[in-house]
Amino acid sequence: MKLQTDLTDTLRTLFSELVKGASDKEAYVLNRGDQGLLRSLDKLSASDASKKTITGSSIAAHADHLRYGLSLMNRWAAGENPFSDADWSASWRRVAVSDVEWKKLREQLRDEANRWLEALGKPREVTVTELNGMLGSIVHLAYHLGAMRQINSGIRGPAEPVLLA
Repeated sequence: MKLQTDLTDTLRTLFSELVKGASDKEAYVLNRGDQGLLRSLDKLSASDASKKTITGSSIAAHADHLRYGLSLMNRWAAGENPFSDADWSASWRRVAVSDVEWKKLREQLRDEANRWLEALGKPREVTVTELNGMLGSIVHLAYHLGAMRQINSGIRGPAEPVLLA
């Protein structure tokens, strides 16, 4: 099946909103004016990103997990099959980060996200399984952004205004 341009545009729009933020005029996943994942993480110190939750994870672990997942998607987009030997558990081992490591992790996440955003904008022939993986990458990122925002309320986006009738 060939991924149609309108679906390509939709994939890019949704992923971009989650990663780079929503405009003040329109939003589909986040509330209008939300800064998105990357700028939200830029607000955190390494110490805050390294705070363990009751389950033993941290925002740094979530960020590394997302970085790893996006690196797999980018390798797939480049023609590889990186999923047969993918080690998802390795990305959860990076719970604590130093200031230097936190800066580097955010840079790597930003790079992988930008590369995947570019790949999403290129129509390509895909199987149903591949399309599910592409859509899944967006849903996966949304889940982890929400999880990180539950861990630290300082990176939550703006609340949607309540309209009274």
